[in-house]
Amino acid sequence: MWAILNGTVINAITVALGSLVGIGFSHRLPDRYQRLVLTALGLVTVTLGVDAGVVGFNDTVARYRPTGDAGRTYGPTLAMVMIGSLIVGCLIGSALRLHDRVEALGGAIHKRFGSGDAARFAEGFLTASVIFCVGPLTLLGCFENGAHGDAGLLMIKSLLDGFCSMALAAGLGWGVFFSVATVLGFQGLLSILAHFFANSIPDLSQQLMNAVGGILLIATALVLLDIKRIPVADMLPGLFLPPLAVAVIESLWPATLITTPGS
Repeated sequence: MWAILNGTVINAITVALGSLVGIGFSHRLPDRYQRLVLTALGLVTVTLGVDAGVVGFNDTVARYRPTGDAGRTYGPTLAMVMIGSLIVGCLIGSALRLHDRVEALGGAIHKRFGSGDAARFAEGFLTASVIFCVGPLTLLGCFENGAHGDAGLLMIKSLLDGFCSMALAAGLGWGVFFSVATVLGFQGLLSILAHFFANSIPDLSQQLMNAVGGILLIATALVLLDIKRIPVADMLPGLFLPPLAVAVIESLWPATLITTPGS
């Protein structure tokens, strides 16, 4: 079991250590500097989100262009899969009140362990959880770790998350530290599922999951930049819908999609 979870455990440790360092510095940083740090992180998160959600999606469309017919493209169909996954995911998340539940969980943890502003604690917990657990490195890293025992991508992610947690914790405090539980639970579950089911998830579905994750990162960036308060947790179910959407489309219209690049 260690072979498929070692990347996740190390990732959680770097987030915890980075958070403690950031919290230590936060008492020495004026509020305007803490806000500036969050703005910088928001801009970086926008870049990561655009890379996964826009550039990554366009690359996927190019990879799955039908051979022998330069005029055809799967772009519109793949776009509908991504948009449909987001919309249906938002409806599911809103019906389940995921955002409210995550905030309530953050509030409960704050009441038990934290101090200071409960709203700031919950924001730190939710923001850090989304940034650390949504994105190409998370999905691809957990797939590689779970399916092949290769923790290389998660090691890279661990280093990045360690520095990111320092900056986040400096601005948002202890909520960032407790996102370690989300990292362990979410990434651990993904790695275990990948160990048993990775071969049954087509590469196309994985790429579309990455694209949806990029959109969620952009939504998180808008929150960090204080542009719009988006209930990001309500959007999370959309992350897992592309495989289902691809399977449904292929069963109803077999010629519409392919799951092998260039075939």
